[in-house]
Amino acid sequence: MCNLYIAPSGARISMKFQVGAPVQPYLPTIAPLKSGPFVSANPVAQVGQWGLIPPHSPTRKPMTEDGRPMSTNNARRERLATAWTFRGPWKRGQRCLVPAESFDEPYWGTGKNIWWRFSRADGDPWALAGIWSEWTDPATGEVELSYALITQSCDAHPLLRAMHRPGPTTEDDKADKRAVVPLEREHWDQWLNGSVAQADQLIQLPSMEVFRHGAADPTKQVEFTL
Repeated sequence: MCNLYIAPSGARISMKFQVGAPVQPYLPTIAPLKSGPFVSANPVAQVGQWGLIPPHSPTRKPMTEDGRPMSTNNARRERLATAWTFRGPWKRGQRCLVPAESFDEPYWGTGKNIWWRFSRADGDPWALAGIWSEWTDPATGEVELSYALITQSCDAHPLLRAMHRPGPTTEDDKADKRAVVPLEREHWDQWLNGSVAQADQLIQLPSMEVFRHGAADPTKQVEFTL
């Protein structure tokens, strides 16, 4: 899964995604529950909370109806159609592209966590698959936008499966390694405007050739072997 990424500037989003720059402010380093940009159908660039707010959450911070906190910045692809938190936006086709200059994952190959950073080899920003939604604040009536990144099992990927804390994996998808879903430019329109079935076909592991990667902190660079 992903819990930290760097968003491009509004000007770079406008240039690379051929949309108007988002007008709302955001900081480049995006963590859960922080504001970040996303591109939805039409297409249009907007800013919302990274952490999808469930329809019956009593607060902007995602919660169950009885007040228990939830983690909704990542949406497991296996449960998009069934999880009450995500099935509404998924079935309504509220899909988006989440621009990212890079994203970080924990590498444990040395026995301790070293944050590993993934950028595109061609220098372009990532377009990560996401879903978005609207939530109305019951106290103020204000409409809030929010979004989640879709994740997939990466147990079969030679690079991405090296991330996260080592441990056994099983047929239970709760135990597998997870990764975000990069979308190539030729698939953007299908993701944003295609049917649910057409969008689901695009949730695939990326090729090794698209990656440039290394320790997020250059002073902690280590020899990396797959």
